[in-house]
Amino acid sequence: MLMDHALQDLIDRVRDAKTHHAPLLIRGSGSKDFYGESLQGELLDTRAYTGIVAYEPSELVVTVRAGTPLSELESLLAERDQCLAFEPPRFGSFDGLHGGTCGGMVATGLSGPARASVGSVRDYVLGVQMINGRGEHLTFGGQVIKNVAGYDVSRLMVGALGTLGLLTDISLKVLPIASAEATLVFQMDQAGALAQLHKWGAQPLPLNASCWVNDNSTGQSQELLFVRLRGAVAAVESACKKMLFEVSGSRMDTQQAAADWAACRDQTLPFFTPPSKSAEPPALWRLSVPQTTPALKLPWAQLVEWHGGQRWLWAPESAKVHLRKVAHEAGGSASIFIASPTATTGARGRFDTLEPTLSKIHQRLKAEFDPAGIFNRGRMYLDL
Repeated sequence: MLMDHALQDLIDRVRDAKTHHAPLLIRGSGSKDFYGESLQGELLDTRAYTGIVAYEPSELVVTVRAGTPLSELESLLAERDQCLAFEPPRFGSFDGLHGGTCGGMVATGLSGPARASVGSVRDYVLGVQMINGRGEHLTFGGQVIKNVAGYDVSRLMVGALGTLGLLTDISLKVLPIASAEATLVFQMDQAGALAQLHKWGAQPLPLNASCWVNDNSTGQSQELLFVRLRGAVAAVESACKKMLFEVSGSRMDTQQAAADWAACRDQTLPFFTPPSKSAEPPALWRLSVPQTTPALKLPWAQLVEWHGGQRWLWAPESAKVHLRKVAHEAGGSASIFIASPTATTGARGRFDTLEPTLSKIHQRLKAEFDPAGIFNRGRMYLDL
């Protein structure tokens, strides 16, 4: 069969690379080539291995091949009023395709606006099949959570950037689309927005996503907090009345709000356009901090997501020491999500420094799954 041939071809390529100690660059659509330290090796394209293996809407489980376009999976789920609740970003790609692949979605582990409320990609991965660095096709996990016993290797692959193995098949938990949705917008500064989000977070409200940004898209600078509610109709309507009674704001048009949240998810909001007036070409930084972290006193404009847990800003790479100091003092981390145009492919330090103990764990995992070091060499850390 065609798919069997495509799988065997991937296995053969890996075994040949292992024999010759030749690095491989695993890629689907290439939509996330910007993410990570370095791109090295001969291209190993996963897109020939595509398709929906199994879909059980009543069980809320789907199994897909890694090369399957993310857009294809989401269209299938939408037909049954279901979705990927963690809203993976659907970045464009180098060859004009849109949305990336399911393998890339899992390998990068990136989640969208709803992540703080519904969980991350890792929380929805039930099982995977993968080819390790020895050319062995292995199965971990299954199609239900109770199949996972001992260490959950399948979820270990989430966010590993393909450095541990080549994903072939992925089983995911899906959820029904919420019966009701509303987006409220409030005008307030960042400190006020964070305080209000913390207050609402302690109440039984169907909070799903939030975004605070200094919006100047209309030519007038406005500090705005957007809050999305999802759930049962009665719960959403009751929450809207309560929140608008507590704080002066307004309810957005549903279609406009949906477009804005999609732009936030895919980073096409005006904020994500690199500043044109800058002495030093900036990088897009992502600061992951506890949600209760107060407003950070930084000289760069920010966009705040995940109820305060994720903070984006454009700043020069020379600010690395300062930004990581600020993030560490808050109990978080700072990484370069998109490097500045002047950065070289092998620019060091895009991800935050690992603690020595954690670094050893990474090294041991890499040695176990990919002893010859052929998969996405240097993609996560240049010395691993």
